Amino acid sequence: MIVYSVIQARGGSRGVPKKNIKFLGGYPLIAYSIAASKLSKHIQRTIVSTNSEEIAELARLYGAEVPFIRPAEFAQDNSTDLDVFAHAIKWLEENEGDLPDLLVQLRPTTPLREPVLIDVAIEKIKNEPNADSLRSAHKLAEPPQKMLQVGTAGFWTGFFPHDTRPEYWNLPRQNFSDAYHPNGYVDIVRPGFIKKNPGLFFGGKILSFTTPFTVEIDRPEDFEYLEYNFKKQPSPLYEYLVKNFPKEK
Repeated sequence: MIVYSVIQARGGSRGVPKKNIKFLGGYPLIAYSIAASKLSKHIQRTIVSTNSEEIAELARLYGAEVPFIRPAEFAQDNSTDLDVFAHAIKWLEENEGDLPDLLVQLRPTTPLREPVLIDVAIEKIKNEPNADSLRSAHKLAEPPQKMLQVGTAGFWTGFFPHDTRPEYWNLPRQNFSDAYHPNGYVDIVRPGFIKKNPGLFFGGKILSFTTPFTVEIDRPEDFEYLEYNFKKQPSPLYEYLVKNFPKEK
């Protein structure tokens, strides 16, 4: 099987400005995803999709390919993963004449991965030809039934009004099924499926892949928590970067 990774890194993030190239341990976040891809034994090409020349330059510095600059129409706040990947698939087909069997999505905002787990995920979907895709998630401490929202006049209410059990949100978590949070650790899609099914990205048969808890960067406090965890136990990706690239900051 031919396997490429696609690292989507839009310039212009609002929640955490320039979050894709924010420095962790002296290296931009995107460098960690590039390193994870390069250390995978199954990924043959590492492609970065970005609308930013600054990000493109950094990506090339750390060994990724940037064969195109993503058009602005696919780099908006409301742009979807499907927008990004459909553009990449179209570009590869029109400019190279062929497509890989699998595209592995590695988000820069989930930087601390184990390359061996990426390979396990690739092997899992290789062995499940009926799967449309694979998506990673980690187990939640509490099921969604125990969460609350602000209802009418500022009073708490549950998210599941059809649950007839009195105060079901106060029941022990053991009364509910385990719940998992998609975390961007490693997601894998089939370009052929996306081409044949306009409007779908993961499809209806999404292979599950459970990972350890991982920090995703969506808010400034997420980055602070990431730094705390990084200092306690640096990633093997950091060791790869130190060995091959000088620190920038």
